Amino acid sequence: MQSINRFLYGPTPEEKVRLWQGKLRAESRQLDREMRQLDVATSKAQLTVKQLAAKGDVKSARILAREVVRCHKQKDRLSVSKARLGSIGTQLTQQLAMLKVTGSLQKSTEIMKHSNSLVKLPQISQVMREMSMEMTKAGIIEEMLGDTLEMGEEEEIEEEADAEVDRVLFELTNGKLGQAGTVGVEPPNPESTQDRLEEEEMEKTMEQYRQQLDGLLSG
Repeated sequence: MQSINRFLYGPTPEEKVRLWQGKLRAESRQLDREMRQLDVATSKAQLTVKQLAAKGDVKSARILAREVVRCHKQKDRLSVSKARLGSIGTQLTQQLAMLKVTGSLQKSTEIMKHSNSLVKLPQISQVMREMSMEMTKAGIIEEMLGDTLEMGEEEEIEEEADAEVDRVLFELTNGKLGQAGTVGVEPPNPESTQDRLEEEEMEKTMEQYRQQLDGLLSG
C-alpha cells in the first residue's frame, strides 16, 4: 500500500525532508573540498609573492597579492555559505519534529532567507534552485523573486583591494613591501642570462597560479 501511495502521490513529507538533508550534506562536503583547494592554491601563491618580493619585482608581487586577497574573500564566502547550509539542515530537523505533531510541513522564513542567499553562490546555485522549488511546492517557503545578485562586488573589491593588498604584501614580505612602501628592497643588478631565465620561469609560475586561482574563484 505504501509503495502504491508513493507511486500515486510521490514521496511523503518525511521522505522529502530526508532527501533535502542528504543534498545539503553533499553540497556542504563540496564546499569543504573547494575551501581546501583554495587553501592549497593560496599557499603556493603566497610563496611566489615572497619570491617575487625577494627579487624586487614589486609589480608582479602586487598583482599576485591581489589574487590572494580575492581567495581570502572567496573562502570567507564559502564558509558563510556552509554555515547557512547547516542552518537549513537544522531547520529541517525541526520540521520533522513538527511534522509528527501537526501532520504537515510548516512555512519557515529562516529557510527561505538562507535559500535566497545560497542560490547566488555559483557552486551550489543549481541544486539550491531545484530544492527551493521543491520546498515551495511542499509549502515550506514562498516562491522566490527573480535573481537579486549582488551588484558592484568587483567595484567593492577594487576599492578595498589596495589597502588589503598592502597588508598582505607587508605580512608576506616581513615588511619589505606593502604598508612600508618598498623600503628594504635592493635595486636589481643588471640582468644576466641566468637572471632573465629565472624571471621568465617566475612569470610562468605566477601566470599558472593566477589561472588556477581564477578557476577556483569563478566556481
